[in-house]
Amino acid sequence: MFNPKWMILAAICLSGNVFAESSYLVRFDFTPSIKNYLRTHDLDVTGINYKENHIEAFLTERELAEIQSQKTIIRYTLPKTLIASPDDEYKNPDEIEDFVKDIHARHPDITELKIIGKTLEGREIFAIKISDNAKVDELEPAILVNGMHHAREVMTPEITTDMVEYLTSNYGSNTEVTHWVNNTEIWIIPMFNLDGNNKMWNGNSMWRKNARDEHGVDLNRNYPHGWNSCNGSSSMEGAQDYRGASAASEPETQAMMSFVASIKPVFNISYHSYSEIVIYPFGCRPLKTPTGEEVQAIGAEIGKKLDYKPGTAWELLYNADGGDIDWMYVEHQVIPFVIEVNSSWQGFHPGYAKWRDKTVLRNRPGWQYLLSRLEGTSVQGQTSLSDYQRIVIFRTGDTKAVQVYKINPDGSFYIMLKSGTYDFSFEGNKTKRFNSVVVNQKINLSF
Repeated sequence: MFNPKWMILAAICLSGNVFAESSYLVRFDFTPSIKNYLRTHDLDVTGINYKENHIEAFLTERELAEIQSQKTIIRYTLPKTLIASPDDEYKNPDEIEDFVKDIHARHPDITELKIIGKTLEGREIFAIKISDNAKVDELEPAILVNGMHHAREVMTPEITTDMVEYLTSNYGSNTEVTHWVNNTEIWIIPMFNLDGNNKMWNGNSMWRKNARDEHGVDLNRNYPHGWNSCNGSSSMEGAQDYRGASAASEPETQAMMSFVASIKPVFNISYHSYSEIVIYPFGCRPLKTPTGEEVQAIGAEIGKKLDYKPGTAWELLYNADGGDIDWMYVEHQVIPFVIEVNSSWQGFHPGYAKWRDKTVLRNRPGWQYLLSRLEGTSVQGQTSLSDYQRIVIFRTGDTKAVQVYKINPDGSFYIMLKSGTYDFSFEGNKTKRFNSVVVNQKINLSF
């Protein structure tokens, strides 16, 4: 039993035919006990505010009554307004399709559209590629950015579409943008959970999952790595974090997996809302990535640029299993991040006129930093995949490997490293070793 001094700070009521009972957005003082209670009771934690030390959850009338029965000191205000529905200016699935097609028509030389798969309801999931030779699969590092795994997080496609607009409109006139586009294959999925977003626009403004049957599946608990492994998702169909009947059960998840396997991105950003945090793998306590030194350093730098707090999901929020970034890291050695935009004061549906431009401008330095980081301390190149399949990396003088890198199917490799001196052992059917390589910039080891 928990007993915070001030447990509920505020509650906002939502009523409607999409719920069997009234539901409340409830704000708590952030304490370990309330954090643990919300997760162990499988409640819908919507966000956290580290700067003001509170956490929010979306609760039914019954769930709120159960908390009130815990013999705690409780304060909350009676609702004055409903939880705001999203402003009409936020994009829906049809508008996203129109947007990417219009961009491609205006910039055909540096863009290419790809349908990576279809949703349960048959909507086409678009990815747009931005590169100087967009129709050609060049030997260049790739980066992936996606928005809206969760349907109610309407600000996230604004970030992704702003990225598309910024890169295409500034190409040729902005030196930095031109360099990025000329030397990188930039892939952006502006809106991933199209069916869920359609459902959100048509009656349930707090809908999170996809459109599986009447209950939906949380796409970001449906990836195979770590699926159902650490109480970081729910087996209950009605829960907001329902993980699905099996790993990768959803066509949207399968589409993302196939696409990532095909492009092998160096970096990924999955945009979510809200909490103003940067999340890197892993989602299950107490796991950290084997290459944590570099993953955490990059995450910390993104956090510094955005004034967001960096960490793993279990450090910042709660255990989360079956997430996309864990799967990308383990299966395809992507360095991936979730960026949760906006604070609890804006929530899922910030006023468009007030917050849209502020949010996209604030978040530009995050994705721009990753594009620039590709030119930073790293070892990149190409070799013969028939001869070499992996690269074992050591700090010079150490016998313990800091990383085992799987060479990409086209023989390319893009290894982000902190500054230092390293030994590289290329292994497979043949062996080749490079010793005492000083990595203080981007190094090319093609042979």
